[in-house]
Amino acid sequence: MTEHEQNDQMSAYSEAVKSGLYAKKTGLVGKYDNVRRYWEDEISRHFMYPHLQKLVDRCQSQMRRIRIMDLGCGSADGHELLTGVRDRDSNLQDVEVQLLTPNVMGAYKGVDLNKDLLDQARAIYGADPKTVFMEADFTKGLPLSDDEKPYDLYFSSFGTSSHHTDDRTMTRLLADIAKHTKDYSLVICDWLGRYSYEWQTLWTNDLKKHRSMDYVVSYIYDAEEREQRRAELQHLDLRLMCRQEIASIVEQASAKAGVEIRPLEFFDRSVFVGRHMDTGEYNPHAQPIRDAVNSLHEPNVRTDLTSLIVNYVPAPGFDFINDYYERLQVCWNTLVRFVSGLLVIHDDENSHYHADVPAIPATYPEPLREAMDRMRRVVAGIGWLTTGLPRENIIEPQLGYALRHLERNLQDGRGCAHGLVGVFEINKK
Repeated sequence: MTEHEQNDQMSAYSEAVKSGLYAKKTGLVGKYDNVRRYWEDEISRHFMYPHLQKLVDRCQSQMRRIRIMDLGCGSADGHELLTGVRDRDSNLQDVEVQLLTPNVMGAYKGVDLNKDLLDQARAIYGADPKTVFMEADFTKGLPLSDDEKPYDLYFSSFGTSSHHTDDRTMTRLLADIAKHTKDYSLVICDWLGRYSYEWQTLWTNDLKKHRSMDYVVSYIYDAEEREQRRAELQHLDLRLMCRQEIASIVEQASAKAGVEIRPLEFFDRSVFVGRHMDTGEYNPHAQPIRDAVNSLHEPNVRTDLTSLIVNYVPAPGFDFINDYYERLQVCWNTLVRFVSGLLVIHDDENSHYHADVPAIPATYPEPLREAMDRMRRVVAGIGWLTTGLPRENIIEPQLGYALRHLERNLQDGRGCAHGLVGVFEINKK
């Protein structure tokens, strides 16, 4: 090989490295870590599914496809979230389980103020002729052209609605949507939860205080680099919301539009696994639980299960919130300790438990009993495998799903998580 040929080959490797596609992928860190993919996105999809299914059925009964507007689309993460919603009634034999298939989606319009994020979105989805992106400020009203048809779904994701720090702009946006709706539309809005444990120091019983927070985008760096870059970290002014505040805004928007905007559901997302649990930026008692759950879902990585144990520290004066967190914490820790015990008493060689499995008390909440029973069967059915690292690649991810089951079923959408999502309908008929 000549020196010239060798240099050409080295240049090819250099280009590959610069592209970022040559880097080792991991779900332990970054924007799209394992918690984002296997917890946050899936919990949102679970709660949205029945409402989206009804919307799809409605559009199909009218012989048309669904039209979607994504408000604050960023790099089109909402597009990925929506198209990843799966048919919950599908059989094991089914291959196509996507709810919003290309045949179902008629149009997707993403709106954002950041040009760089829009460029990234176009690079990912720009080849789809049914997908368009528009630079606009959705805090100044619904961005529409004069002859633009109404949409069936108006959607925001991952705290985007918290950019409305002035409630009047959110009221106006919802009123605009209600006015622009022809017969029926679904509206899904996503705010930062007021009573997230991540920012417990900002909790207040006076909803006129701490209406918004100085949100530091520090979670994209590890602890050492975070401190080194402290002076250059990005700061966002974002609105904190609880269900009571949202209800007030929706009521005002309904009155402004002369059309009822009816709440269908509220749900909390990322209770103990929000990004700032690991940074501890706003709560000195926060633990890196997200890091531990990321480890549960990482292939070929064995997790120290004691790192999953939550030690919730109550906030004086917030009994109604503390009671919720206390109950979830006890259920969470009970499940973790139960699974740890199963691993100790399981005889891998003879494929059975060498001691009695502790009974599951009937007094436990049903979601906890379900999760414990599932994990008992998982360990018993998988523990005998001698290939494929059964603990790392089967048992631990299933524990992650079981913990997610607790978060999903032991909450009632009050704003006690990183994200608070509201689902609303506008029905003019």
